[in-house]
Amino acid sequence: MTLSSSASPRIIRIAAALLIGPDGRTLLVRKRGTQAFMQPGGKIEACEQPVDALARELEEELGLLIDTTQASYLGKFSAPAANEPGFVVEAEVFQLDIQQQVSAAAEIEELLWIDPHNVVDVMLAPLTRDLILPFYRTSLKAPA
Repeated sequence: MTLSSSASPRIIRIAAALLIGPDGRTLLVRKRGTQAFMQPGGKIEACEQPVDALARELEEELGLLIDTTQASYLGKFSAPAANEPGFVVEAEVFQLDIQQQVSAAAEIEELLWIDPHNVVDVMLAPLTRDLILPFYRTSLKAPA
């Protein structure tokens, strides 16, 4: 189903993380009751800065405490929402290199560390599949 040009999509504003482990793999999460894996993160509350929303969500969902000054802003990415038909996610995406162990908490059912060049046969959210993973793969090819 496509939206007509007169209809404007309903927007969900989120902060999301491209979490990079020591081995270069990135962490994806799957929320309870869903099938698509996606970047960790969540909705930005009213009057909340995106990086602060990200820090709050990472602590709630993964038990991960981050230093927000270490989060590199990658940009704003938009894609159809994986779990809310008719909605578009507008994601403020940050990259963080992490050493800490993480564990699923709150609404997170499953964690998956993936090699961005060799994605296993799993369902990925459109934002992850079409934008964030290709962006990460391209950044790995760029000279340092």
